[in-house]
Amino acid sequence: MKTFSYEALDQSGSVVKGKIESESVDAAAKALSGQRMVPLEIAGEGTGLNRELSIPGLGGKTKLKDLAVFSRQFASMTSSGLTLLRSLGILEEQTPKPQLKAAIAKVRTDVQGGTTLSTAMSAHPDHFPLLMVNMVRAGETGGFLDDALARIALMYEADANLRAKIKSAMTYPVIVLLFSLLLGTGVIVFIVPVFEHMFKQLGGSLPLPTQIMVTLSHNMYWAGPIVLVVAVGGYKAYKTAYRNKPEFRLTIDKLKLRLPVFGPLFTKLAISRWARNLGTLLGVGVPIIQALEVVGGTSGNAVVSAAMNDVRDTVRVGGQMSTTLEKHPLFPSMVTQMMQVGEETGQITEMLDKLADYYDKEVETATESLSAAMEPLLVVLLGAVIGLMVVCLYLPMFTIYQHIQS
Repeated sequence: MKTFSYEALDQSGSVVKGKIESESVDAAAKALSGQRMVPLEIAGEGTGLNRELSIPGLGGKTKLKDLAVFSRQFASMTSSGLTLLRSLGILEEQTPKPQLKAAIAKVRTDVQGGTTLSTAMSAHPDHFPLLMVNMVRAGETGGFLDDALARIALMYEADANLRAKIKSAMTYPVIVLLFSLLLGTGVIVFIVPVFEHMFKQLGGSLPLPTQIMVTLSHNMYWAGPIVLVVAVGGYKAYKTAYRNKPEFRLTIDKLKLRLPVFGPLFTKLAISRWARNLGTLLGVGVPIIQALEVVGGTSGNAVVSAAMNDVRDTVRVGGQMSTTLEKHPLFPSMVTQMMQVGEETGQITEMLDKLADYYDKEVETATESLSAAMEPLLVVLLGAVIGLMVVCLYLPMFTIYQHIQS
């Protein structure tokens, strides 16, 4: 099967563009004719100068920010009365990301062929998450796709804004740490050899701290790449084990939530995301059992996933969510009490939305406080690194001075 780009006339006489998978140009033309379109031009994809470059590590899954923009534009167009095909066509033209553009084009082709929107989107999990697909399916089933798309847009916009604030707050500490690392490496590689040559000319033995720096300088050219390769390999092995081994993932996620400084932040972030996702799913009419399964699988935290499995089993036999949530230390008493009130009053969705808004603010406050506390500590760390290196380089001066005096 090959991918072809096409221009064709639809039943209304409008020119439409898209992509279609077929064995040949003739087969693609027949497939378009079967969809009651008149082919005008069909060309092969990925040939000559039109070939798209694939760079390892770049591309892949669609980013949260792009999903938020896509969802908002999609919701605005459908609520304005545009048809699904017309909306998807405009989104395909306006999307700057090549991979997302190709996924939208395929979804549009599938929908034009009679496939439901949710089914067409589910074929592209790297671009349209399971959470989004289930909400679209609920909107299609209940006849309120416009409202479902609007809630999807609000959910992804809130998530994207929260992550942007976290990244912004952590930018300065990361820059300081990188600068400290580069500064230390530069001193060891370029400055230490100059002092070593001077020490040899003046004579005398080197103190242990200075000798350690000289040894590092001699071995940096071969040890540095090895350390880098080992670090990258270890990180990839960790990611693979985290993705493929549920027990390992659960252990790591539990450790994350128990960290002295970052643990409370990770906990608040997990609760915020859980409340936002579950509230949005229930708000668009997804059945509670299915919503709990989706939230558990898309939470990004194995502790939340395990808790949702327990809650699902309880709800399936007629129990209450709040009762099971009390058994999991991840959820504070405020969360369980608000869920209990929501169950008693029939306003679970509203309570979950309030919890999500509350913990969003808590995460912002915790992130800003953590960043403010880390800034002076990092400055002290940078000064300590520089001071230690200066002391190590000037320690031999005392030995050399004594050698000259004698």
